[in-house]
Amino acid sequence: MPGSATGSTPVTGQGAGRAPVRPRPALPSRPAASEPRAGTGATPQARGAGLPEPSVTTYSTGRRGTVLPSRPPVVSAVSAARFAERARARRRLAVRQVALVVGGLLGVGLVAWLVLFSPVLRLDQQQVVVDGAGTVVAVDQVLAVVAEQGEIPLPRLDTVALREQVLDVPGVREAEVTREWPRGLHIQLVSREPVAAVPEEAGVVPPDGVPGFALVDMDGVQVGRVDVAPEGLPVVQVPVGEARTLTAVLTVLDALPVELLAQVGEVSAQTQDTVTMQLRDGARVDWGSEQDTALKIAVLGALRAAPESAGAAVYDVSAPTMPITR
Repeated sequence: MPGSATGSTPVTGQGAGRAPVRPRPALPSRPAASEPRAGTGATPQARGAGLPEPSVTTYSTGRRGTVLPSRPPVVSAVSAARFAERARARRRLAVRQVALVVGGLLGVGLVAWLVLFSPVLRLDQQQVVVDGAGTVVAVDQVLAVVAEQGEIPLPRLDTVALREQVLDVPGVREAEVTREWPRGLHIQLVSREPVAAVPEEAGVVPPDGVPGFALVDMDGVQVGRVDVAPEGLPVVQVPVGEARTLTAVLTVLDALPVELLAQVGEVSAQTQDTVTMQLRDGARVDWGSEQDTALKIAVLGALRAAPESAGAAVYDVSAPTMPITR
């Protein structure tokens, strides 16, 4: 019907009687870019009027069709200052380490020079002390050996070699060399003290033409010579060349107490088992071998102290459990 509010057209002909087809409503068209959107009241140009357009730098992420804005590298002044300070600290540490190493080397060198070469620790010959020379060792000979070392610093002094040289001095049996800081030296000797006088061998002409006695220590080593046997030193009579017999006699003498040894005037032996002692009061002691020396000493002391055997001329203690006096 014309003028209808729907605006539709009536269907005639064969299609009469069918339901009318409604036309599809038209979609609203998008406003142009220049047109303002509903409700905004302004165009894009108007909204951005007077504002600078942002500067965008783009970079590709590697994905197809994707472009993202890049961030320019920014180094602040604070970070630069920190980097510079760290660099200066590393340089100061390196310089300090080098200074410590150089100072340590100089210190070690100075100490080495003071100890090994300077006169601070040099041996002073006036501070050399010798003890234990006894009656045989000549102290001046020991000092002469030490004088050969000069004024060498004590840390460089070879005390082992010096001891070997001191042992070569006649009469020295043992020696110990110790440093006395800062510049002294102490030498402790064990001298070969004579324990017996042995008549010189027959046919041996001494330098002065007069037979005398050889002074021997407990090891049978000759430590001197005299024309007359010293008083208080027993005279030992043993066959020539019998070293074992002489050793047995010296072993017995070395084991005697001081008071009994002082009473012995002469000792003789043909073998190592027939040691005989002649006492200074005229009594004879048949000692036998060097075995059971301690028991023999006790038995002899008891016999000489007992009233019934005190004046005996012979004391036979070679079998100490069955002593004989006569």
